[in-house]
Amino acid sequence: MQSSSAEPAHADALVLFGASGDLARKKIFPALYEMTKAGTLSCPVIGIAFSNWKLADLRERVVDSIKNFGPGMDDQAALDRLLASLRYVDGRYESNATFDALKEALTGCRHPVFYLAILPELFATVVESLGNAGLAAGARVVIEKPFGRDLASARELNAKVTSIFPEKCIFRIDHFLGKEAIENIIYFRFANSFLEPLWNRNNVESVQLTLAEEIGVEGRGKFYESVGCLRDVVQNHLLQVVSLLAMEAPLNMASDSMRDEKVKVLQAIKPLTPGALVRGQYQGYRQESGVAPDSDVETYCALRLQIDSWRWAGVPWYLRSGKRLAASVGEIMVELKPPPRRIFADHESTLRRSNYIRFRFEPGPAIALAARVKHVGKAFVGDQRELFLLDEQKGEQGPYERLLGDAIAGDRSLFAGQDAVEAAWAVVDPVLNDHAPAFTYQPGTWGPEQADELIRASGGWHKPVLPGKEEGAR
Repeated sequence: MQSSSAEPAHADALVLFGASGDLARKKIFPALYEMTKAGTLSCPVIGIAFSNWKLADLRERVVDSIKNFGPGMDDQAALDRLLASLRYVDGRYESNATFDALKEALTGCRHPVFYLAILPELFATVVESLGNAGLAAGARVVIEKPFGRDLASARELNAKVTSIFPEKCIFRIDHFLGKEAIENIIYFRFANSFLEPLWNRNNVESVQLTLAEEIGVEGRGKFYESVGCLRDVVQNHLLQVVSLLAMEAPLNMASDSMRDEKVKVLQAIKPLTPGALVRGQYQGYRQESGVAPDSDVETYCALRLQIDSWRWAGVPWYLRSGKRLAASVGEIMVELKPPPRRIFADHESTLRRSNYIRFRFEPGPAIALAARVKHVGKAFVGDQRELFLLDEQKGEQGPYERLLGDAIAGDRSLFAGQDAVEAAWAVVDPVLNDHAPAFTYQPGTWGPEQADELIRASGGWHKPVLPGKEEGAR
């Protein structure tokens, strides 16, 4: 192993810790197959796990993964190339022998990427073992969320990781940032001149962000008991999206410039207080395997944020996320202030909402603008209609395909830096333990009714628009 140069080098090996795990099976192997088809993965892939596997078992898992969680077998030549690139090391992550075997498997490789798709409590152990084995020089490390459990543990983990790898070689992955629809938020904001005059406290009434899932914890009750919605979704996914929506224009698209602007937003968010948070737990969660019978872990969160910046001072930001809700959908609603003087009668009698800009990022990306249009006739009455700007486009990369490709290429633009991680934890840290009990809600609803009180001053929650229902007034 040799030290890397100042410029990012293309990786010459991908080492996957947790090769027998759920994340690898459902997300990573299908992404590697797509990358192989696209020609963006040409290096060896070394799987590591403690499963008493042989190389044949890993290859069998990869085929099973692509059949059940990927696009299916539509390119036999690509599949053959991927299977031929596989290597396997079986062993415990705490064992020196495992890393000796890995070092041997990496003979001749100067710039491997180590992807830690493992339990968070093992991150520090693996990173320290990589350092002790002399495998860190010239390498990069990709670390899955959650990065710490709170601000103190995130700082402790950062200290351990940065003692082995320089910051420029640490890739803290959040698959949300690899979604095409999320990237399009950045492009839409800064590529269109009409938006900038509107995008501030003078014209925006409020911002809502909903990330809902119909499914429950799906057999992962033990894991969810250790995190909950606030740690699992809000601290990373939702706050990262907020930073994209609220950031100032970067100097350029270089990774450092982008991350600097996002960090400024996170640092400007006022820390949460118990009164700005509503926690919920769906009825039946306590009967899930691995869940304590008296659990107070939240499967739903709703919160109100304030961004203490010149652009956003006074604008409320409402975030909600949860499991076993009415639909699986991710949507942002930027509600604009009403006209300064309402001169049409229908504004008073029928207008429920002002104009808005809507971003849907799942299922099926969409961007829409809402504007009022007059009905035919003499009377000055009308209704609000959507101008639909963007729907799903062909050829979109999946988030893991995009982010793994970036990590292999050394592009950190869509990865969080240490300062961003700590700033996000600082927002939620005050309420991780200081909060009211979780309210019970029925599966198939939009969460506990107490969340409605949180947003009542802004007119209540928008009901997300699902694909195929874009037409008409909201």
